[in-house]
Amino acid sequence: MAKRSSSKESGTRRQALVTGASAGIGAAFAARLARDKYDLIIVARDRERLEELARQLRAAHHVEVEPLPADLTDPAQLRIVETVIGGDEHLGLLVNNAGFGTVGRFSGLDPDREEAEIRLNIIALARLARAALPGMIARESGAIINVSSMAAFQPAPYNATYGATKAYVNSFTEALHEELRGTGVRVQALCPGFTRTEFQERAGVDVSGIPSFAWMSAEAVVDASLAGLERGVLICIPGVSNRVVATLTSALPRSLSRRVVGALSKGMAD
Repeated sequence: MAKRSSSKESGTRRQALVTGASAGIGAAFAARLARDKYDLIIVARDRERLEELARQLRAAHHVEVEPLPADLTDPAQLRIVETVIGGDEHLGLLVNNAGFGTVGRFSGLDPDREEAEIRLNIIALARLARAALPGMIARESGAIINVSSMAAFQPAPYNATYGATKAYVNSFTEALHEELRGTGVRVQALCPGFTRTEFQERAGVDVSGIPSFAWMSAEAVVDASLAGLERGVLICIPGVSNRVVATLTSALPRSLSRRVVGALSKGMAD
């Protein structure tokens, strides 16, 4: 990895690490944090896209950006990123954004792909948070944003593994919030709804029937997250329509909410 510059050593800039940074919400986090004068370590599998993003952010915002290509579903590569995080005395923000979803009847999905989804959405997120927390606690400052989803709030038929992994993210983050009370370290579970990224295409979801008002840009999601973090918001749901849906979902019996979600998800999966 590249040597830190004197700006880092003098403590004049903050540092953040963003996973899943090559596209979508992760790239939007990287761009916003660079604009806010964070030095960055950006992590994703696609080396070429990472290096291009790093070049763009350095040129536009005059900050340090270190691309760190890694497949976080691979235990050996995950441990490399853990080591980087654990050894970084300046890390002020970890954005656990990397993740993916699968769609369809669970009985027909590739079990190896489902396992990789669990490894990325849960195991990598938890291990990276564990790597970051001791240093943040010792410094009595820092924050972790765990990117979750609206899918966390109810069972998600035809999206079963993804929804379950995001329910874990919310529960895990809420538990950390209590453990970290009084330490100066903050955590947030960011729960976006439909966001204009590559996510749906990669998951094979047909979203042609989703109305335009239901969508948000990745940049708007990031702005809501960081504003919420400043206010101490633990479960951040960007967008008024998403907050209304989350409220209604929590008021419905679970048996009804899962049937409604199942009917909607089946149409998109088909």
